[in-house]
Amino acid sequence: MDRGEDEILADELAALGAVGGGSGRLTRLVAKLMKKNVHEIDLDMPLPFEGAVERVVEVLGRAGRAVGPTRVEPDTNQETIRVVTGGGAGGLNPAVVTAVVTRGGTGNSKVRLRAAAKEGLVKQRAGEKTAALLAASLGE
Repeated sequence: MDRGEDEILADELAALGAVGGGSGRLTRLVAKLMKKNVHEIDLDMPLPFEGAVERVVEVLGRAGRAVGPTRVEPDTNQETIRVVTGGGAGGLNPAVVTAVVTRGGTGNSKVRLRAAAKEGLVKQRAGEKTAALLAASLGE
């Protein structure tokens, strides 16, 4: 079962709220109403498809934990990998990161990296910062 970004983020924020002594249900409801900060970055990777998928799984696996199956939509020409990682101040704002790896030409692949996080009153731009950080890690 594939859950959408909004549902995943609401669940993650509810879990944080419950740990802090708040109402997880109320936090989930409020989180669904909050705006998202989303950022997408397109990368060209000088790796064959299988190598690019392994690299993305490795980098995203170090950054966060898998949401559902690590590879959301297996395909022969495209793989989707999704994790939840900490973004924002102190890594306390959960961000959903989705990477779509697409088979390119000979010896290269394309990666679309998308990071989304909920924004409260204080704009942290956690989606933008998380996407930029992981894109840099993928480029190393």
